[in-house]
Amino acid sequence: MVMPLAALFFLFHTTPFLEGIFYSFTNWQGFGDWTFVGLANYLHLFTDPLILGAYAFTFKFALAATLAVNILSLLLALALNSKIKFQGFLKATYFLPYMLSTLIIGFVFTFIFSDLLPQIGQSLSIKALSVSILGTDHAWIGVLIVTVWQSLAFNTLIYLSGLQTIDGDVNEAALLDGATGFTKFRTITFPLLAPFFTINMVLSVKNFLMVFDQIMAMTGGGPGNSTTSISVLIYQKGFNGGQFAIQSANSVLLFLIVIVISFFQLRVLEKREANF
Repeated sequence: MVMPLAALFFLFHTTPFLEGIFYSFTNWQGFGDWTFVGLANYLHLFTDPLILGAYAFTFKFALAATLAVNILSLLLALALNSKIKFQGFLKATYFLPYMLSTLIIGFVFTFIFSDLLPQIGQSLSIKALSVSILGTDHAWIGVLIVTVWQSLAFNTLIYLSGLQTIDGDVNEAALLDGATGFTKFRTITFPLLAPFFTINMVLSVKNFLMVFDQIMAMTGGGPGNSTTSISVLIYQKGFNGGQFAIQSANSVLLFLIVIVISFFQLRVLEKREANF
C-alpha cells in the first residue's frame, strides 16, 4: 500500500527537486536551449544585492517569528492546561486558525490592515492607525502578526500534548517541596517539556525560513522589496524574471541552509535535554 504513494512522491517531489539541482549548473531560462555554466549561478548568489537583501529579511523574519510563536504558544498552552471552564471549546477555538487557508487569512487581514484599521484610526484621530501598515516600511510587522497568529495553533497543540504527559504526581511533589509559580515552571515543567520544545523550535525555524503564502497574499514582497523573502524571490525571478537556473541554485542553497540549521538545532537542543 505504501509503494504507490512512494512512487507518486518520487515522481512529483523528488524528480523535480533533482531536476532543479541539475538546472542550477546551467544557464537555462525555463525554455529554449541551455549550456553548462558550472558554479557561476552559485557565485552570482553572493554578488546580487537583491538576493542578499532577501536572505537578510528572511533570517530577521524567521528569528522574530520563531521567538514570538514559541513564547506565546507556551504561555497559551500553560493557560489551557490549567483548570479552567470550557477548556475543550477554547482548545478548538485556538486551533481554528491553523485549519484555515493561509491565502484566505492573508486576504482577510489585508482588508483589516488596509481598510478597517485606517477607518478606525481616522475616526479616533489615531495617526498610527490612519495609514495601512502594509504600505509602510513596517509592512513586515503586519505580515509577522498574521504569521504568528496562525502558527500559534500548531505549536500550542504540541506544547499542550507535552504538558499532559507530565505525571500529576510530579506536580504534587513539587508543590509539597514549595515549588510554585515560575520556580516550578523553570525547575520542573520546562525541563520535562524539553523534547517538545526541540520539535517546535526546529519546525518553526524551518517553516519561517520558507515563508511564502502570507507574503504573497498580503504584500507580494513590497513595498519595493522590503518584504521579499527567499521563497518569494525564487518564485518571482525564477518563473517571471527569466532567472530559472539562478533561482534553482538559490533553491538548493536555501535547502542546504535549512538542513544545516535544523541539524545544528537538533544537536544543541538534544544536548540541552540531556543536561536537564
